[in-house]
Amino acid sequence: MQTNISEQFLSNLQIKDAETILRSCVHCGFCTATCPTYQLLGDELDGPRGRIYLIKQVLEGNEISRRTQTHLDRCLTCRSCETTCPSGVRYGRLVEIGREIVDQQVPRTLLQSIPRILLRKIVPYPARFAPIYKLGLLFRPILPDSLKRKLPLPQPAGKTTNTTKTRKMLILQGCVQSVVTPQTNDAATRILQKLDIELLTAPAAGCCGAVSHHLSAHEEGLNFMRRNIDAWWPYIEQGAEAIIITASGCGTVVKDYAELLKHDATYADKAKRVSELAKDISEILRDEDLTSLTTKPADIKVAFHSPCTLQHGQQLNGVVENILTKAGFTLTGVQDPHLCCGSAGTYSILQPKLSQQLLDNKLNALHNGEPDIIATANIGCQMHMASKAQVPVKHWLEVLDDHLV
Repeated sequence: MQTNISEQFLSNLQIKDAETILRSCVHCGFCTATCPTYQLLGDELDGPRGRIYLIKQVLEGNEISRRTQTHLDRCLTCRSCETTCPSGVRYGRLVEIGREIVDQQVPRTLLQSIPRILLRKIVPYPARFAPIYKLGLLFRPILPDSLKRKLPLPQPAGKTTNTTKTRKMLILQGCVQSVVTPQTNDAATRILQKLDIELLTAPAAGCCGAVSHHLSAHEEGLNFMRRNIDAWWPYIEQGAEAIIITASGCGTVVKDYAELLKHDATYADKAKRVSELAKDISEILRDEDLTSLTTKPADIKVAFHSPCTLQHGQQLNGVVENILTKAGFTLTGVQDPHLCCGSAGTYSILQPKLSQQLLDNKLNALHNGEPDIIATANIGCQMHMASKAQVPVKHWLEVLDDHLV
């Protein structure tokens, strides 16, 4: 693709990346076949190819309108198009750059701005989010069913003893996950203990930066990333083997620290090392000898939903499924497993109509195999699907841990 970037953007360090990505696109249109919003809306501008064209127009100095902003807002950033693209277009990175520039040029209404600000100021902070969640639980019995389903009841975590081991790895506690489903990381601790791996928590670490980053608060997101690097660095220097992430959405972002901080002279090298050490827990279990894990008979059928951040963002399609199958679980078939469930971080809140359509389609596909349980690998997907699912929805680590002897 030919580009002619406007002079007003040339001083922006991200624009060189954007131009390179734009030039790699050949407009073949393969991406539209796997784009969830294009499938729902049938509008070229609500597919990757159309949005790439819009971003090109923006960077070449053409008029930026609220219509442009709307089409970019509707993108899930699921990155299914990246998996499909034969040219290797890094669409996810491009749309983040495009959104930030458009949001700077097109002011949002108060009605649009307030939810985005609240999401950025509450969700990444467990100390702020936890009281609101507990208050919601207090009033849960009298809430309408539509709201009640969005407030999952706390589940027992089970006994966890993280004893000292020779091998040590860091674990990211997460934001919403640490409040709503702490049993996920507890399950991870128990499983890895059986493999003689001790999990360490850096108290000063916090949100991975995803919420701010995806809501065009670029510098705010980078500050979350810098804080995590500072918190993890002493442990890395002491020999921590990996940084384990059990929420695939967070894992995708942490693996991108190197890219996002490459222009930061102070943090670039450290960010690169952190990205190298960042691992979804499925990668750890995939590479370990699991013969020491003794499982009870797993006489249940599991429908596994692979989050977009796992299969497209991290390109780990099939890894969890293989682990569960080897552990003795029966996995049901799922039609169109590449399609998003509609959670997509804050998308389910900011684009509720499209999100609910995608959720209904996803649950229909998951329920078709008549599973006993739905498993997934990301807290956002887990909460979103649990709001309407006909069977329990759990993190796959909990499913595995429940069947370990």
